[in-house]
Amino acid sequence: MWFYPKIVAHRGGGTLAPENTLAGMRCGLAHGFRAVEFDVMLSADNIPVLMHDPQFGRTVPGHGQVAMTTAAELAGMDAGSWRGPEFAGEPVPKYEQVVAFCKENGIWMNVEIKPSPGFEAITGAVVAETTRKLFAQELAAGAAPSELPLFSSFSFDALAAAQDTAPDIPRGFLLDILPPDWLDKLRSLDAVALHTNHKKLTPDQARAIKEAGYGLFCYTVNEPERAREILTWGVDAFCTDRLDLIGPDFAA
Repeated sequence: MWFYPKIVAHRGGGTLAPENTLAGMRCGLAHGFRAVEFDVMLSADNIPVLMHDPQFGRTVPGHGQVAMTTAAELAGMDAGSWRGPEFAGEPVPKYEQVVAFCKENGIWMNVEIKPSPGFEAITGAVVAETTRKLFAQELAAGAAPSELPLFSSFSFDALAAAQDTAPDIPRGFLLDILPPDWLDKLRSLDAVALHTNHKKLTPDQARAIKEAGYGLFCYTVNEPERAREILTWGVDAFCTDRLDLIGPDFAA
């Protein structure tokens, strides 16, 4: 059930560039990655933008919330200086801009729907509708799964809304710890994969997930020895911050 690349650059450029920015995407590409994971959240005017934290202070200086800030205002903020002076002035990009960059460069996307608290369903629906429009040509042509992005989210409600809005875009459910009803959740979402924390995954759980017929994706694997170990468990793919240690062909 895993039709996608095995090694994925986390948030664009991992630890080498500011996360969830076009600079990050360029960094991942420069290191040979044709697969990327990033986070998408809604601005105050319901425009999908790349951002992980709902509040400012870590990757964007100052105080405030993404859900209370317009996309135009976010585009004027500095999302790069925290990583280094060479990235000063790097803006918060719109999702549409990043999709255009990835499509132009043949980069596959794991789109993590990252709703601000209280905006779960609308975030899933808007991201899905935007994606459906951006991939309308591929969908009309009956694109293979590998030609489409893969949604993922920790929010069941966000993924359910994405499922209702764009059912043809595949989904993977994100779980930090596997609950007893993980299989019921996957079936309800008509998901193709389970995404989980490699630090809390066991070999028996990996086996059960694979035997149930689902893809298995792990986050965020930064040590080559650990990467080799979980691959022997049947893990299909993982994202990494250490693009300098774990290259795109690591699993070959």
